[in-house]
Amino acid sequence: MNTVSELISKERIPAYVTHVTEALESSGFEAYIVGGCVRDLILGRTPKDWDVTTNATPEEIIPLFTKAVYENTFGTVAVIVPHETEADVTYTIEVTPYRKESGYSDSRHPDAVEFSKTIDEDLSRRDFTINAMAYSVSKNVLLDMYKGQESLKDKVITTVGPAKDRFAEDALRMLRAVRFSAELGFAISHETSEAIVSQADSVTKLSNERIRDEFSKIIMSPSPALGITLLEKYGLLKHFLPELLEGLGCEQKGEHIYDVYNHLLHALQHAADKGWSLEIRLSALFHDIGKPRTRRWDGTKAGGKGKYTFYGHEVVGARMTQKILERLKYPKKTSELIVSLVRQHMFFSDTEAISLSAVRRVVAKVGKENIWTLMNIRECDRVGMKKVEAPYRLRKYHAMIDQVLRDPISVGQLAIDGQILISELHMKPGPRMGWILHALLEEVLDNPEKNTREYLDPRVAELNLLPDIELKTLGEKAKESKESLEEQEISKLHAKHGVQKK
Repeated sequence: MNTVSELISKERIPAYVTHVTEALESSGFEAYIVGGCVRDLILGRTPKDWDVTTNATPEEIIPLFTKAVYENTFGTVAVIVPHETEADVTYTIEVTPYRKESGYSDSRHPDAVEFSKTIDEDLSRRDFTINAMAYSVSKNVLLDMYKGQESLKDKVITTVGPAKDRFAEDALRMLRAVRFSAELGFAISHETSEAIVSQADSVTKLSNERIRDEFSKIIMSPSPALGITLLEKYGLLKHFLPELLEGLGCEQKGEHIYDVYNHLLHALQHAADKGWSLEIRLSALFHDIGKPRTRRWDGTKAGGKGKYTFYGHEVVGARMTQKILERLKYPKKTSELIVSLVRQHMFFSDTEAISLSAVRRVVAKVGKENIWTLMNIRECDRVGMKKVEAPYRLRKYHAMIDQVLRDPISVGQLAIDGQILISELHMKPGPRMGWILHALLEEVLDNPEKNTREYLDPRVAELNLLPDIELKTLGEKAKESKESLEEQEISKLHAKHGVQKK
């Protein structure tokens, strides 16, 4: 067994954390960092949150700190610690008294919470052995009564005490077991697995918000496909996401080698492998969720051999996705984006027939800020079919989107426009205005520094003195130059993406 100094380096514990533990200890109380942060320190990971446990009560904790918030029935005090040098930066450390819990009639919350005076009793109520370790910074002592180090070494998730008791106390722990497996790459012990299967129905007692938060953490783990697989295997998924199970065994054939369910898991995993956002990952998971409800056999397809069709699955899938996200209480903005991505994921099917106007319509529907996100969903879809990431079709899509998003070379780029010519420079509407604007654009393209009112206003006056024939010749020549330059810019875009412009 490694020594404590080999397992945990004090240098990795931030000063704002030790500020809290030292304040407690200097007042005569015990103080340990506890739970997930200890686990992560041993694993060499950077803890996301820091939790402290103590034998002090909330009433004894609060006076020790300048700013502390206590608004719950579990004894947890949120201590706000300011940054050493940056006034607008603060850290929040949760400080919880040692406690015992009893009675879990709703499988969510303890019926009674009693503060304890020993760290042993506090650790005994925790969920998994890997989360039931406590470390004293000042004494350099690691408390590990439930063999958490051994579980870390063996890479296994196992409960503190009988699994059925821990899950009866809080059904969310079953989802947490799956989450830790997906996050850490650990197996779930046989006893723990059996208890989850036997008690899976109790997740129905959980609030949708708690399920959502744990589900999102599974989705954001390095192995979300494994997480979903475990949720299905243990009988948990059917209670909060039954729609996804409709894809199990739903064959697609054609270009697809997987059923709908496994295709969605592969698409999700690709999004995770890319490190993409929650919105992209959920969109990848749901993009074909409407297929089972729209699947039809068409004997006239594939040269008379017949094939399945899924017409309108993106519309049905978007509606299903909206209901799922509303049920799980996802924020409105998040839901709207994911629903839009699911609805539009079939935006191109035939690269030879697609037009720039169609691309513009798609951009208008999802927004310029989301069009590349939509392309990521398309990539997940293809990789979920075991196809290469960037075939010619995807490269062509990229080129067309780039072309649509690029600001066109037009008189609209000028610091002066027709309205200014009429209202401020007193020109009469007519062809001469167009000739002048194109002549000005050519000068600005040659030298962008000329695109100012100080230069353009007097230049308009000069050009307006030219006779019609001379001004027309100048304007049309400038227009031809602009169109040639536009063609060159578009050719560069196609070359960038490795596609040919027809």
